[in-house]
Amino acid sequence: MTNAKMTEQVRSGKGFIAALDQSGGSTPKALKLYGVDESAYSGEVAMYDMIHAMRSRIIKSPAFTGDKVVGAILFEQTMDRDIDGVPTATYLWENRHVVPFLKIDKGLEAEADGVQLMKPMPGLDGLLARAAKAGVFGTKERSVVNAANRKGIAAIVAQQFAVGDQVAAHGLMPILEPEVTISIADKEKAEAMLQEEILLALDHLPQGRQVMLKLSLPTVAGFYKPLVQHPKVLKVVALSGGHSRAAANAILAQNHGIIASFSRALTEGLSAQQSDAEFDAALGAAIDSIYRASIA
Repeated sequence: MTNAKMTEQVRSGKGFIAALDQSGGSTPKALKLYGVDESAYSGEVAMYDMIHAMRSRIIKSPAFTGDKVVGAILFEQTMDRDIDGVPTATYLWENRHVVPFLKIDKGLEAEADGVQLMKPMPGLDGLLARAAKAGVFGTKERSVVNAANRKGIAAIVAQQFAVGDQVAAHGLMPILEPEVTISIADKEKAEAMLQEEILLALDHLPQGRQVMLKLSLPTVAGFYKPLVQHPKVLKVVALSGGHSRAAANAILAQNHGIIASFSRALTEGLSAQQSDAEFDAALGAAIDSIYRASIA
């Protein structure tokens, strides 16, 4: 059964999860970092064509395989498109042996109680049904903690687990992502509150149910060990959160049992102007460095 194979790859596979899920708001910045200025395209359709070409180039690179890349998180439009005539999720699993995930959140609400909850997700059940049919293994949904505020953090965790329940009802694995902003003064305190609330929520999950967690790299090395070892957590993955790749890798390597799920830090140094050989070499070096930090 494919899902069992995907589950085992996520649980035991050596490597990391690539975050290829920039959405509408972050796509122009991602393209600019890739060397594609806004003057190179006109309108949303052309913009998404450009970002899909970039993602396809990454996925088709010889360096991008399940040997070091356990999974990849896709944007909805990426899931709905093809690579060489093959639906993207199918191509990832069958051609690269990389487990496909889907970003499902629709952005963030305005800050309240020191956090930004996820905006409502109308039509989520329909999207989840499409994702399951497309061969997607799981989902990812992001909210943000900007202060060590117990009320706000409890609300974020409650919302994340409620959406996770909805995801699980479709047979998909939820990646819950309550990101803690790395620049806040009380980050360590916020992380402690967040872990306490997550552990309480895990206690209320039905027996046999698991979730994944995508968290900011912790202030104290090894801090999230209780989550890494929890029987209801399939895997803990880390976002780079604005750190450079080198800095993120250095911190990640000190947190055993956590693997990377980097976005900008993965594509750092890639350019549309590179030849295929230059591009593959740069991507290969990035993948190798993140892989080493993830299995340290």
